[in-house]
Amino acid sequence: MNSTINAKKFGLAVGLTMALLYLGCAVVMATVGHEGTVKFFNSLLHGLDVSTIVRMNVSLGEAAVGIIETFILGWLVGACIAAFYNSAIIRK
Repeated sequence: MNSTINAKKFGLAVGLTMALLYLGCAVVMATVGHEGTVKFFNSLLHGLDVSTIVRMNVSLGEAAVGIIETFILGWLVGACIAAFYNSAIIRK
């Protein structure tokens, strides 16, 4: 069974998932403050100390641009993965 992946739909799914993760990060930062944010991301990154790079004063406009950029990058990554997958199964 050689079924292909729709690159546009897969790209959309990856882009929306990444945008949702971005929003989740924003919610964490807004609700738990600097110390909680540092603890959360340090636990995710296994030993990497993010305390010096976490910036809590992100404007709403900057966050909006960030979520749009994240969605676009996610869409491109998802579309590339689908295209690579499709080209690999077509060759067989």
